[in-house]
Amino acid sequence: MQPLDSDRPWWTVENKPQRARVSLGSALVIAVVAGLVGSLIGGSSNISSLIHHNATLVSSTSTIERKADSVAGLAQRVLPSVVSISTETSNGGGTGSGFVIDSAGYILTNNHVVEAAVTSSGTITVTLNDGRSLPATLVGRDTAYDLAVVKIAATNVPALEFGNSDAIQVGDAVIAVGSPLGLTGTVTSGIISAKNRAVTAGGSTGENSFINALQTDAAINPGNSGGPLIDSTGAVIGVNSAIASLGASYGSQSGSIGLGFAIPINQARKTADQLIKNGKATYPIMGISIDSQYSGGGAKIASTANAIRSGGPAAKAGLRAGDVITMFEGMKVNNSDELIVAVRAKNVGDTVHISYTRGTTSHTATLTLIAAP
Repeated sequence: MQPLDSDRPWWTVENKPQRARVSLGSALVIAVVAGLVGSLIGGSSNISSLIHHNATLVSSTSTIERKADSVAGLAQRVLPSVVSISTETSNGGGTGSGFVIDSAGYILTNNHVVEAAVTSSGTITVTLNDGRSLPATLVGRDTAYDLAVVKIAATNVPALEFGNSDAIQVGDAVIAVGSPLGLTGTVTSGIISAKNRAVTAGGSTGENSFINALQTDAAINPGNSGGPLIDSTGAVIGVNSAIASLGASYGSQSGSIGLGFAIPINQARKTADQLIKNGKATYPIMGISIDSQYSGGGAKIASTANAIRSGGPAAKAGLRAGDVITMFEGMKVNNSDELIVAVRAKNVGDTVHISYTRGTTSHTATLTLIAAP
């Protein structure tokens, strides 16, 4: 999976030889022109009357009534709180999106939107919906969840309302707002296509973010990163962060193909609160190192001496190096990414139940998650 502002392909499709053919658009044009010529020839005696016939054009004075919960109504309400974010470094610049979470000028976005500017002493500029451009300072960022908070010197900026991402269901209508390809104030609509997608997105520094994502078919593209995904009430239920793309090997298609992913707002809100209060955020861990090369079912604890953190949750529960975790809180674990994402979706101090295999024997255990160091 790739962040919205990355040019790396997510998957590729083998090119196929092309046959010479007339495009559908050309065929339609040809058909329309041929039909027109035929009608003119067939009715040549009426050509003179056709040319000189007087026509009266009628204009409508009716107005369209847009309900408050329509896409247009929601867009009008949300757009004043959505911003465009641009960064400048010695190596170039980039663009992304964000949204106001506190009227004191706090803005939530993705870490990968501002990361390059932060690590290379670049600049961050926020452009509000009313056209004002203001310098922004970093409040805090977190690579684990791919989130960052920046602040502008402005007050009484309208903030968006937080929704409940746990309550959202597959099929619910959603709207994505942001600045894809620098086109500010862009609004697209769709539905929630799936929940709890294990998405891994790499940042510019090589550190991966693990997201227990909401999947949507609302069109999002590079530049939408950090923008809000809102529900049918106008409340934010996700932070748009990544897309699946066919890549340039398939007809140069690298934009939206209807597979977008957002960080659930319940997670984003917890991280944003920590960043504002402490300048940094933490996440829960089991106290194990995972073997990322393991290709079997489940997530295998690495077969190394330090794979089990001394005094950590896994050690207290009796887990050992080489054990394979197969279930987490009643959900099947297919690979290491799914386990990491599932753990990070929890809170520090949560008690979780797992199943694991040791050789041919199955076991269960209960662990209390601790904060990562």
